[in-house]
Amino acid sequence: MNFKSKWWQFAQATALAGALAGCDNPNNPIPPPEAINTRGGLTTFSGNSACGDLEQYLEDTAVLQMRSQLEAMRDEVPGWGWWGFRGGFGGLDNLEASAAGSAAPPSAPSAYTQTNNQVQGVDEADFVKNDGTRIFSLSGDRLYAVKSWPASELGVQGSLKIEGWPRELFIDGTDTAVVFSTVYQWYPMSHAGSYCLGLDCGYYYSNTVKVTHVDVSDMANLQVTKEVYLPGSYLSARKVGSSVRVVLTDSFNYPDGFKWGPEWSEGLWNDKPRLRAAYDRAIAENELLIRAQTLAHWLPASQVKVNGVTHSVPHACSDVSRVNGPTRLGQVSVVTLDLTGDSFARSTILAEAGEVYASQNNLYVATQHWWWWPAPGQRDATYIHKFDISQPAQATYVASGVVDGQILDQFSLDEAATGELRVVTTINNRVPDLQNPDNWWGTVRTTNRLSVLRDNQGFLQIIGASQDLAEGERVTSSRIVGNRGYVVTFEQVDPLFTFDLSVPEQPTLIGQVKIPGFSSYMHPLDENHLLTIGTYMDEDANWQSRRLQLAIFDVTDMANPQQTHVQLVGSLSSYSEAQSEHKAFNYFAAKKLLAIPFTDWSWDASDYWSAFRSELKVYGVDAQTGFVEKGAVSLRDLYQVQDYYSWRYYYEPWVRRSVMADDFVYAISDSGIRVAHISNLAQPVQTAPFTRYTGE
Repeated sequence: MNFKSKWWQFAQATALAGALAGCDNPNNPIPPPEAINTRGGLTTFSGNSACGDLEQYLEDTAVLQMRSQLEAMRDEVPGWGWWGFRGGFGGLDNLEASAAGSAAPPSAPSAYTQTNNQVQGVDEADFVKNDGTRIFSLSGDRLYAVKSWPASELGVQGSLKIEGWPRELFIDGTDTAVVFSTVYQWYPMSHAGSYCLGLDCGYYYSNTVKVTHVDVSDMANLQVTKEVYLPGSYLSARKVGSSVRVVLTDSFNYPDGFKWGPEWSEGLWNDKPRLRAAYDRAIAENELLIRAQTLAHWLPASQVKVNGVTHSVPHACSDVSRVNGPTRLGQVSVVTLDLTGDSFARSTILAEAGEVYASQNNLYVATQHWWWWPAPGQRDATYIHKFDISQPAQATYVASGVVDGQILDQFSLDEAATGELRVVTTINNRVPDLQNPDNWWGTVRTTNRLSVLRDNQGFLQIIGASQDLAEGERVTSSRIVGNRGYVVTFEQVDPLFTFDLSVPEQPTLIGQVKIPGFSSYMHPLDENHLLTIGTYMDEDANWQSRRLQLAIFDVTDMANPQQTHVQLVGSLSSYSEAQSEHKAFNYFAAKKLLAIPFTDWSWDASDYWSAFRSELKVYGVDAQTGFVEKGAVSLRDLYQVQDYYSWRYYYEPWVRRSVMADDFVYAISDSGIRVAHISNLAQPVQTAPFTRYTGE
């Protein structure tokens, strides 16, 4: 018996019984929400019937997803579909490069910073990359190649227009850059955006990730060597050696003519029987549309273009898997690009994407459990899928597991040297609302946990978990370094919790310290100190007290962590992209310097340019003595002349990234790059402006 037959028998049986989570409505055909699969895994579509089974699963699940939303609206029952809820409830060394003494060539710096990666040896894509003497930066719709060393010769050597909306890139050796952009292409069910083929609305309507291989050996003559078009949206990318793993996501696309409700007619919403019948017609018509599609509609092919010749690469059904637990339809794909070869491999999970984490040998993708009706007794859960990436040409599925709660970001995951996966989650428990008995779907209570999973013959088994902590609060940041774990939660004050992870089966809460505000990113300063960035608020949560905050924590005694130094920055409007994007956080261990992009706003200024401020702030950082402000590199004259009325979400000419090399600091924005000596940051050594972006 195939999946479709099983599902329909189950749905019809439950409809006759009138079973409905949280609502006794015998006319509703939706089965009760499935429980969390505590042995969650992936099932690959295989054998002679692989493609038929895959299409059947897609269409059956699409019908379930559609009905759960439209029938909730029809019956005025709050369900996750109402507002598009997804899932449950609503590098240690900064890759610092250095040469050994006299072996360093005179044409290169002796030490410099690169992308702030979570894991040593695993490069993360960003819109800026450098190798000590060259900086490659994406701005607007162009890739810029900039000579950066010596600092006095900073200058743009060449540029190349990139199709679509450029997102991030890698550089590989001295000859190759790999650029990820998003573009729009016509597919049978990509009706949204058919009129929008340009950059200006690419972010909203793009449906394809383009991978452009560029020969950068001659910076004045950048050349495209290969183009790959992958249906989906760009999520993240990692690079180990010359092997690139691109993680794509794609929401489920319904066919043309699909309706998310009845068509409007006079008086319809005041006539309940007529409205119900209209919803039922829409549901029936939607199901016919869904089941009329072909697999090629649901999973469009990729394309590879070399030397002007384009080859189509259809999805292989055997490379697609479904989660053995309820998840909303979508696609998460791990695409492997071996830069030493010509082929690529794609592994796809039929689920909506969560966080991505990678070690040098394994890549993990998270997907959320889906409750299609809310009810007391439910808790959210995350399925985690492990792929072996030790082979450069492919990513091989290994195992899956499940943890209670939701993962905040990639720093909530870490792979131990012995292979265990440590996971930090915030758990949402749906409990009865005792204050409002009529609220049948209950209310949400939060708690937090650190779990340890071990691969046990294809199953990521939880072998240890900490006690639940900080009830009523949520994780705002976490970091695991070796066998030490650090977790920050927040409600009004910021508890930093410390964990001993030396025994995988017994992750143990050791100590904590509470201070006003919270940290949103933690960086290992050395073995016994953390350097953090976040937000300061006083204990009364007075918003007027808000400031950008840098801090140092002494964790020498894990049972008694201490916040030893604090640096408040700017006004209540102060902000740094480094608060939410770790790649903007740049700590240069060789010089004990920290650079962060900084913006602020003065509400009593007379005009925009007097009010707005954007610069690269630089601080000396010492675990014993704290922070010393070294000054700032401003690009105001660059972004001020670039008519701010034409700025876009993808083009932000204020400072966003930085590079430090020996005693020089480079501030990088979409408007250009400026370098200054650390002894006088206010006085530029050289500036390399980019071409003003007009959107044309």
